[in-house]
Amino acid sequence: MAQVPQTFSDALAVRTWCGLALRALGRAREEIDAINVYPVADGDTGTNLYLTVESAATAVEAVFAGYGTGSGEPSLADAVRAMAHGALIGARGNSGTILAQLLRGMAQVLADDSGRQTPHLDGSGLRLALRRAADSARQAVAHPVEGTVLTVASAAADAAEEAEGDCGAVARAAYEGARTALAATPGQLAVLARAGVVDAGGRGLVAVLGALVEAFTGETPGAVPGRPAPTGPPDAAAGTVSGAHAREAAPDAGLCADGAEAGGPAFEVIYLLEADDAAVARLRARLDALGDSLVVVGGDGLWNVHVHVDDAGAAVEAGVEAGRPYRIRITHFGLGDVHTGGERPPRERAQRAVVAVVPGEGLAGLYTEAGATTVLARPGEPPASGELVQAVRRAHAREVVLLPNDAELRHTAAAAAEQARTEGIRVALIPTRSAVQGIAALAVHEPERRFDEDVVQMTSAAGATRYAEVVVAERQSWTTAGICQAGDVLGLIDGDVAVIGPDVIATAATVLDRMLQAGGELVTLVVGDEAPKTVAGHLESRVRESYLAVDTVVYRGGRQGALLLIGVE
Repeated sequence: MAQVPQTFSDALAVRTWCGLALRALGRAREEIDAINVYPVADGDTGTNLYLTVESAATAVEAVFAGYGTGSGEPSLADAVRAMAHGALIGARGNSGTILAQLLRGMAQVLADDSGRQTPHLDGSGLRLALRRAADSARQAVAHPVEGTVLTVASAAADAAEEAEGDCGAVARAAYEGARTALAATPGQLAVLARAGVVDAGGRGLVAVLGALVEAFTGETPGAVPGRPAPTGPPDAAAGTVSGAHAREAAPDAGLCADGAEAGGPAFEVIYLLEADDAAVARLRARLDALGDSLVVVGGDGLWNVHVHVDDAGAAVEAGVEAGRPYRIRITHFGLGDVHTGGERPPRERAQRAVVAVVPGEGLAGLYTEAGATTVLARPGEPPASGELVQAVRRAHAREVVLLPNDAELRHTAAAAAEQARTEGIRVALIPTRSAVQGIAALAVHEPERRFDEDVVQMTSAAGATRYAEVVVAERQSWTTAGICQAGDVLGLIDGDVAVIGPDVIATAATVLDRMLQAGGELVTLVVGDEAPKTVAGHLESRVRESYLAVDTVVYRGGRQGALLLIGVE
């Protein structure tokens, strides 16, 4: 058996736990989605938990990468704070948001709040961490309901407090306590009993705690059933309701986190919020009056807000009044949806679809008009592989062409494509490195062609498009064009810095000239919100006056990170 850490004395234990938890949720995702009937039967709890932990694991990996080879490893405090922060910014859905607060509660104990690392945490320290996690998660929910993930978390903490021994023994006690509580959830929520399932969020937490046991002991806990053992009427017995029909069997599956009856709010609103504690307290009261399933997690100026409402605009406006909301996600549950217990008619799969990552709202609109399913990548917030897999599923097609539109996303996109293939979807990944290459590929896309022929043509068009971007340097740095200072304007051609200048328009003109020296027939300009208003007109005039027979097309990219994207075909 491989040697495993017996205490949470180093960052490697956190890294191991995150990786094991992600794999455990990956294996259980479909099962958890299938038993998701509360607080809203939208069949996405497993996916949301997976995406939340994926974000946490990615943040921990980034901390390790920051130390590099041969320069040691991060401290325990570094790792657990990264884990908690990653979960906070990546939290999805009701259960994901609660899980983020559970991880944050543990981090507050595992890394001393004053900044001092706990050098060698033993079983007693882990007991404290699990208790803080359960208590802080319960406090984050406006109206806690028993029979949910909150109940399972409290049971895990209770069992841990009774355990003696090292971290492995405490983790195993917490896991067994959570597993016992999970089996009892149908007796606490009628909607679960009618569907013949246990709580989906609690099931996910048991998987995460099982990974904690494995991280400390190297032993994988036994399987956890998604349905309770038969103890009562036949319609509540294990196996009497299939996962595919669990939501049909739950006419009040629209119960929300505060116990509201079916026919609940139409929208789920989630956003990150920068605000102080006093403003968040006022926000809680306002959102509580607007809807239900209210969960607000976080602290130290950064919060994740989740609520179900009928007036999504009012929920966002409340966030604006409290501070600065961003990464706003609004999901409409739809007509005849999970709130009313209605069943959506099955939608016919399309033969082929295109899924593309885009850097701004403007390009998202352009790609959508062209028929693509888009994933928005905001500056500094690249999408995780789980988000790309979700987009592929959302496209609802037998064949999917995936355009990452960023060289840094090639591994993420490859992982997403592989996952989608295991689900029976034929996926072709075209390694586009810029959104302008994606535009070129999309322009020649013909769904009526054979799949392989279409992919070849799209790949060829993308490869024939040279790309550039104009950005502002954030710090002094060595580049392929020399040393740049913070505030300098950089022109990158095919990913390398080619021009350093003081002026956006002049730098962009130099970049365009260099690109057109090799020829070209079409120039594509994607202008960001922060670019000078005259830059597009200046470059269009330059092309018209200096390069005969070269056409120019201009798009507005919105908040896309780069001031300007340039493509030359």
